[in-house]
Amino acid sequence: MARADQVEIRARLVIEQPVPGVLHSLQEDDAPLDPKTSKAGEPLAFDFPLRIERTEAGAKYFGKQVRREGPERRFVYIRIGTAAGDCTSPWTRRMKIDIHDIEPGLLDCAVKGGVLVGTFDGTAKDGSPACATIRPVTWRVV
Repeated sequence: MARADQVEIRARLVIEQPVPGVLHSLQEDDAPLDPKTSKAGEPLAFDFPLRIERTEAGAKYFGKQVRREGPERRFVYIRIGTAAGDCTSPWTRRMKIDIHDIEPGLLDCAVKGGVLVGTFDGTAKDGSPACATIRPVTWRVV
């Protein structure tokens, strides 16, 4: 439940060039959510609510998809292969998408009714699904 000093925005993660045929999903709690597969490398998009609380130091992030590491770092996981629910996949991976460093101006625009969209490449240099901390992520509001 959101506190009075938190505001909810709509967020979307877009995986450009995912490996075709590999299942991807958001992570909620410790389970896959909204599993999707790209048939021919078309982008995959995952929408989710994100709650923000403004602080003197910037912003704090909350929501069912938000994970934390230490006092500052906040991120969202994308599960891949068996982690996303495909027991026949040769991959068991997760992408870690940092959200704690999103520009405040983008958050302001999203609060006014836009959708905060993070876009990133879904294929590693070796042709397998990208995993671990994903950089760069391009953030914009649409």
